[in-house]
Formats: sequence, structure tokens, C-alpha cells
Amino acid sequence: MKVHILIVEDDPSLSELLAYNFDSAGFKASVVSEGGEALPTILDELPDLIILDWMLPNLSGIEICRQIRQHPDIKKTPIIMLTAKGEEAERIRGLETGADDYVIKPFSPSELIARIKAVLRRTHPQKSADLLEFQDITMNLEEHRVSRAGTNVHLGPTEYRLLRVFLEKPGRVFSRDQLLDRVWGRDIYVETRTVDVHIRRLRKALETPGTENLIRTIRTAGYSIDIPLCV
Repeated sequence: MKVHILIVEDDPSLSELLAYNFDSAGFKASVVSEGGEALPTILDELPDLIILDWMLPNLSGIEICRQIRQHPDIKKTPIIMLTAKGEEAERIRGLETGADDYVIKPFSPSELIARIKAVLRRTHPQKSADLLEFQDITMNLEEHRVSRAGTNVHLGPTEYRLLRVFLEKPGRVFSRDQLLDRVWGRDIYVETRTVDVHIRRLRKALETPGTENLIRTIRTAGYSIDIPLCV
């Protein structure tokens, strides 16, 4: 699963350059050009990292950063701010608002990519790890193997991708549309009920003796992998 980076930048030439370089580096990139569109897009796409310009139409990058840090669903999303402001006071303001790093324009794409990788190592160590684990489920990304409580689990390609999405962000609720985008791809038309079919297959595959169902259904919201609630 590619790391998804959302670029919030109103300069089309810069956002196009960044998207091209991120794609070449193995990331998935999407772009928002107006500040007012940033938060709804972040909540919809749930990116792994945000590149956020300081100066934006309608809403400043500082205010967007503040809103992200106050929202319970996305407050831990790493943010790298881009700005032409090089003064120390402005850098401190950006970091105190919640940015994880700060890059001053002009900069080289290779420098920004190096900073992205450094931030991801700090905030999403599982993105660079060979193993994803939750409770008694283990996914070996290098060997493309899944086990539960020490027993091998055989998954189809779609179920494997679904499980990886869940394991990368345990406890997070994904809507059906978000799962369609992450597992099947935005450019492919698939009916939302298809998600339910593959969730059932994933649950069945993960059923091993003495284990609990960790794939939760959240009514009207979607699915997550989480510890079962005690009743």
C-alpha cells in the first residue's frame, strides 16, 4: 500500500512538480488548491502525511494546521509546512501550531522527500517496517504472508489489501467509500456493497479456533479493526 500524501498548495506548477516527484519516489499524491477545501478532503481521503502551504486562498495554512490538530479523527496526521517566510519567529509559530516540520521556499524536491521519509519514520514507523501487527494478527509485507495466533491465514488479493489498510491504522473507522478508494482505486467503479462481501470473506478467513472477530462494523459509518467491546 503506497503512502498517501496530500498536497495543499495553490501554485499549480509547484503542486504538479511535487506530485510528479512523489509519484516517482513511490508515494501516492493528491492535490487541493484552496484552503477551504483542505479539511473536507483530509477527512475524506485520510492521507498519511500532509504537505501544507502557509499562504492559501480563503484559509491560511496555519489555521488549517490548527483545525487538523483539534479534530479527533485526524489530529495525529503528520504535517510539513511550506512557506516563503524564513524568519525564526514564523518557523516557531508554525511548529507550535502543530507542524511536524517546516520547509522554506525555494527548496529541492529531493530535500522535501528526505524530510517526508524522516517524519514518517517518527510518526508512522509501521510504514517502513516489514511487519504489521495487531493483537494476534501478523502481516509480513516482505513475504506477503498473514498469520493469526501462529496459524497461517490464506487470503485473496483483495482481502489482503483490506487487512493491510486496517492494520496500518488500527482503531480508525473507514467508510465504504474510503475502503473502495484505498483497496480498489479511485479510477475503478465498484459498487459499495462489494466492500461488504469482501469484509465477510476476510472475517471468515481470520476465524481460527479460540479467536475473536476483530473486524468491527460501525453502523452507518463503516468498518475498523479493533478490540471487541465488552458488553
